[in-house]
Amino acid sequence: MRVTVSGGEGFLGRYVNEAATEAGHEVIALSSRDFDLRNESEAHKAVCETRPDAIVHVAAKVGGIGLNVRAPATLFYENAIMGIHLLEAAREAGVPKFVTVGTACSYPAALPVPHAEVDLWEGYPAEATAPYALAKKMLLVMGQAYRVQYGMECEYAIPANLYGPHDHFDEMDGHVIPAVISKISRASRENTSVVVLWGDGTSTRDFLHARDAARGVVMLLEPDTPTYGKPVNFGSGREVSIRELAGMVAEIYRFRGTILWDKSRPSGQDRRLLDTSRAWLRLGWAAKTSLEDGLHETIDWYEQQIL
Repeated sequence: MRVTVSGGEGFLGRYVNEAATEAGHEVIALSSRDFDLRNESEAHKAVCETRPDAIVHVAAKVGGIGLNVRAPATLFYENAIMGIHLLEAAREAGVPKFVTVGTACSYPAALPVPHAEVDLWEGYPAEATAPYALAKKMLLVMGQAYRVQYGMECEYAIPANLYGPHDHFDEMDGHVIPAVISKISRASRENTSVVVLWGDGTSTRDFLHARDAARGVVMLLEPDTPTYGKPVNFGSGREVSIRELAGMVAEIYRFRGTILWDKSRPSGQDRRLLDTSRAWLRLGWAAKTSLEDGLHETIDWYEQQIL
């Protein structure tokens, strides 16, 4: 198929482009330099000019807890409006297939692990990331409504916490893995004995290499059946605490200093681990990259960028 990937030059988008190309699709990667999807006319222009058989909507305004706390309205508005404009433009242009990439932040804050897709509506997301999470969650609702009313093949992927080369390494706004890597790398270079991380370190996450997530997202482009259209989790199957993660990164860097935990900073959802049985049963998908191998790969890439 001819596949348009919004956010195709971003972190996850790069991997989706690669996976889709390997699957035999013709890929058109959109970036914010090409089209501003927050603008309705620009979204329609993007669809009309690229003439896709399918759209994978990866573009997002996204970041770690720091950005979510500082700019919740921006994250809600931009993520909601980009998806709304692009899906409606796809409908008007007659694009039959639309895959939206959601977020594991959409799961209820107090939900036991592992999180199964049927549990999405069992409560409110964690307060710190709720505006972003709910904006993405509304795109699931929109896609399901468009499937019912217009017969569009709308799919919704829920990846776990993503990491890997090409991520956004920012100590304030980045996700947890790039933020931890950046801080410990800097401490190692500057021979600093103390690294301060947010929270108390007890929160857990399901860390998934972006390459594995992209492979699953592209699998959702496969031909539709009457049982499709339900959200699909993509996770590693492994629950890791932030404290354990920090220890793994410190070990790779041979950092022997002290890691202090700033408990005045938010930690987000207490526990997160995705149930991936639906991805396996429907698509035959399972994660391939271990966290240990993925961290080494990510750190090697990051160190090359800062040389």
